[in-house]
Amino acid sequence: MYAIQAFIRLPASGKMINLLLALLLLVVASTRAAPDLDKFQALAQQRYGSPATETVAAWRKLMVDAHALPDLEKLNKVNTFFNRRILFDSDLVVWQQEDYWATPLELMGRATGDCEDFAIAKYMTLLMLGIDNQHLRLVYVRAKTGATSVAHMVLGYYPQPTEEPLILDNLISSVRLASQRTDLAPVFSFNSEGLWAGTATTSSADPTARLSRWRDVLERMRLDGL
Repeated sequence: MYAIQAFIRLPASGKMINLLLALLLLVVASTRAAPDLDKFQALAQQRYGSPATETVAAWRKLMVDAHALPDLEKLNKVNTFFNRRILFDSDLVVWQQEDYWATPLELMGRATGDCEDFAIAKYMTLLMLGIDNQHLRLVYVRAKTGATSVAHMVLGYYPQPTEEPLILDNLISSVRLASQRTDLAPVFSFNSEGLWAGTATTSSADPTARLSRWRDVLERMRLDGL
């Protein structure tokens, strides 16, 4: 509203300048927001070679084919794509580190990753398929394995903030309602805009301020073209 009022108060020449500046800002913003998938694929070839390039090409085809589909079909196709093409292994094996969050390029390049890497790649892919950020959260959980529980990460799709999410998990082939995953206990969830404790419906913090690994992987994804 303030911007509209300021525009109305300008003289005729000022109006034209203001309009041109607004259009320029829109062009710049849209340019920054658009992923550079040609750069992404070129980096795959440069860093990892032909197998990674073929995976990235298949990923790009998936996004073209799935773009007009309903959200549920997008979830299933993206979940299946990464679960079938990428092997699971620990960060110690893949990256020789205790806890490393890989970008989608690194995940497809190595063709191996852990739960965070799967969840991040699925999250970014679904964003590029047009699913609004408000529906997607990376969910840190405790997963029961026999008598113990381990740290794990999945991707949640929330039809509405207060509704039960669907869970995309690298350990299970199908997308399932959270109520069907009695082995998972949510600890917190986040996306690029918010951070939620437990099953809360209201964000409690800035995720990039609280989660240094998330802030770091977002920056590396930007450099990769995403």
